[in-house]
Parts: sequence; C-alpha cells; structure tokens
Amino acid sequence: MARRPRPDGTTPTGAQHLVQLARETIPPIHPKGVPFVAVPAAVALIGRKHPWVARPAALAAGACAAFFRHPNRVPPVDSSIVAAPADGTVALVDEAVPPPEAGLGDQPLPRVSTFLSVFDVHVQRVPVSGTVTSVTHTPGKFLSADLPEASSDNERTVLGLRTASGADLAVVQIAGLIARRIVCDPKPGDALRVGDTYGLIRFGSRVDVYFPAGTVPAVRVGQRTVGAETVLATLNQPATLTQPVSHTQPVSPT
Repeated sequence: MARRPRPDGTTPTGAQHLVQLARETIPPIHPKGVPFVAVPAAVALIGRKHPWVARPAALAAGACAAFFRHPNRVPPVDSSIVAAPADGTVALVDEAVPPPEAGLGDQPLPRVSTFLSVFDVHVQRVPVSGTVTSVTHTPGKFLSADLPEASSDNERTVLGLRTASGADLAVVQIAGLIARRIVCDPKPGDALRVGDTYGLIRFGSRVDVYFPAGTVPAVRVGQRTVGAETVLATLNQPATLTQPVSHTQPVSPT
C-alpha cells in the first residue's frame, strides 16, 4: 500500500539515528520487488561454493535491489504545488487530450511526461493531496514509451485525483518495451497525501500528469525530476501563454 514520506523536521536520535543513516545510505526495497531480490539471493547463498553460480546470482540480486529501491522523500507543504510523480527525465511538456477513461473531457490539457530509465527509482508517488476519483487499467501495446502514440496505444493505468479545492488531475502510468507490469494500489474514494507511494512500473517506463486547463508547467524538457520533490506546476496559477506549449526531445527507450 501507499508509503508515507518522512515528515519534515522529524530527526531521530541515538540508535534510531544510526538506523536512519543506514536507511538513507541503503534505501529499503519496495515490497513488490522483494521476490525479485530474494530468489537470486537464495540461489547465490545455496550455490556459494560454486562461483559460477553464486556470482551471477548475487549480481542479479543487487541489480534488482537497486531497481526496486524505495528512498524517503520530503514533499512540498504547499497544497497548491503539484510534485513530480516519479524520478526520471522530462520528455514532454505540451497540451494533449487526456485518455478518455480519465474523465477530463476531450479538450487538450497541459501535460508533463516523465520518462523512467532502468536506472531510475521506479516507484510512483502521489503528485498532490486529494481523493481518488477513479482507477482504470487499459490493456494495450508495449511500444517504446518515448513514441507519441504510446500515450494512446500502450497499456496504461489512469489514476484520477481531486484536490480539496476541487481541481481534477490525472496521473497515467504507461508501460513500455521492457515494462510489462503496472502496479497501482489505491482505490476510488481513498484519501492520498502528496508524496505517498501508490504504485510502480516494473522495469520502465513513463508517467504522464494532466493538469487543469490554464496550469503553467514549471519544468522543461530534459530536466531531471525527483519523485515527490520536484515541482511540476502550481495549481490556480494563471496562464501567461496564448498558444499551447509543445516541446519534444528524443529519449532513449527502455
């Protein structure tokens, strides 16, 4: 289920401090990743007398532990700020029609797409506090996530959110070439806080955020994002551009 971020200003002392230092140095593993780490680790342990077995298995366990790492983050306290839902690179800043299952209409809305490489943290975090209005999984293709048609053709899960002020947003997890399994834990009616961990995409790939009309994104293509910390936009900020902004930049596919 959703993991709460560490509250700002809660610094542990004594033995707790040592444990916290260890956790910050070696992030914990997301529960969904435990089987991927445990199996090769067990093989390495059982075959420890046979280097040709133990070494590859240990490397596989280490790689999976790094992939499924789940570091603590400190989200913004301003309720109008929309934070990045994932670590990665901003691949698109534009306006696009949201997926129909998002329930946001058929008009283009501001969108920020974050591309996740295999080296990024792959848990997804709630970008803004609110209530879950819908969760919809749509089967589809597994095209490279950096292609424009990936938004409409690829397998995806749409999480609808409504803030306390009534703003509606959609967060879309999109599978890619390697990513074939989307995990999304919340259910309609759940109350989530910004920074909560709500899901992951195994071994990929892309996360889109659709904002209310008039929202001005605060990031640019190519910028690195840190999940739950990087500011994507501020809600209720008046638009200063008269034409839709559209930036694209090739991103290496997973």
